[in-house]
Amino acid sequence: MRISVCRIALAISVLSSFTGNAQLPSPNYDESKVGTYTLPALLTTNGGIPVRSGKEWKQTRRKEVLQLFKDNMYGQYPGGTKDMHFKIQQIDSGAVAGTAIAKQIRIYLQKGEQGPFIDLLLYVPINKKKPVPVFAGLNFFGNQSVSPDEHILISEKYREFLKFKNKNTPVVRGEQERNWCVKELIQHGYGLATAYYGDVELDDSTGWKTGVRSVLSKALQLRPEQWSAMGAWAWELSRILDYLQTDKDIAADKVIVIGHSRLGKAALWAGADDERFAAVISNNSGEGGAALARRNYGQTLQNITKSFPHWYISKYTTYAANVNALPVDQHMLLALMAPRPLYVASASNDRWSDPYGEFLAAQSTAPVYQLFHLKGLGTGQMPPPDTSIGNRVRYHIRTGDHDILLFDWLQYIRFADELVK
Repeated sequence: MRISVCRIALAISVLSSFTGNAQLPSPNYDESKVGTYTLPALLTTNGGIPVRSGKEWKQTRRKEVLQLFKDNMYGQYPGGTKDMHFKIQQIDSGAVAGTAIAKQIRIYLQKGEQGPFIDLLLYVPINKKKPVPVFAGLNFFGNQSVSPDEHILISEKYREFLKFKNKNTPVVRGEQERNWCVKELIQHGYGLATAYYGDVELDDSTGWKTGVRSVLSKALQLRPEQWSAMGAWAWELSRILDYLQTDKDIAADKVIVIGHSRLGKAALWAGADDERFAAVISNNSGEGGAALARRNYGQTLQNITKSFPHWYISKYTTYAANVNALPVDQHMLLALMAPRPLYVASASNDRWSDPYGEFLAAQSTAPVYQLFHLKGLGTGQMPPPDTSIGNRVRYHIRTGDHDILLFDWLQYIRFADELVK
């Protein structure tokens, strides 16, 4: 996303805290140097048995693939806590120039009103005649970054993150307004649910010490090292869905999980684990998200595990020097969404995220969707920029940089329109 100079400085300092003086491998941007690779088989079980139906996929192979990702990459994915409860903090019936209701809900994850908790910002159209479908996604800089609206409470955990990093960076209202397109979502009859990803774990190699992986370890019966920061952020999306399923304004069976960049990775993992999400959208999620790990292009497994070791479990780092030994690749993650609708998007200048690798991964899900008599992308040829293609699985590459913009949202709205018919 386009961010201010102070945000760039913050991002650089965070990266430095992870990598120290370690020399990161140089990214490859030459397609001729990608080399050859063989993707793990989608439709053959661990015991070598071919999968020939959607029923066999759901009962056997899907469970195997999901477990392989848990064991080798993201870690375990716990359910919600038994003492989770919700508290409405504020309701604004005249938000978005009088076209929406804005609710602010605190999701408490244990008894009482102690942390950790998730502060959810929820917009729904004011003129709704029935429960509305909603896009659910995490934000980077706190709920107040989504809109300049003075009613939005400042994110406590984002303030904590800035203090933790010894930054005097100001908290700016509406700094990511252009990335959320709330007005357009409301105009098209959709709601938006968002929360700061740091509410459950700050994005730092020591974030687990004060986040849910530590504080709720006993309640979740899971040691911190058994899952990852990426797992915690995905888990946060599932807890948001828990609330949305209780809200009478929301169509509980039409919640679409969405994420950009690292939060696109989290959205994919949430969609893979939590089949309550009706559809899944990955925007520029790149390495460790929608892009094939075996392609030596842009950011690599070796690079991402050196830069952000806390995003994944320690087992994942053991494949850094030998990615071909990894028993999964990201086409298998995308296939876990089947038979639900899936949208993968890239950006033309975002070579770091390997757009072609994202396209190939999406295209490679076709055999699984075919088990359910559904069409995937329907082509093996990457589309021209700014052209949305596909069927049950869709893809586009937008002209421009690593970002999520109005063009992207308009494609996602059209995609969702098919779902809610």
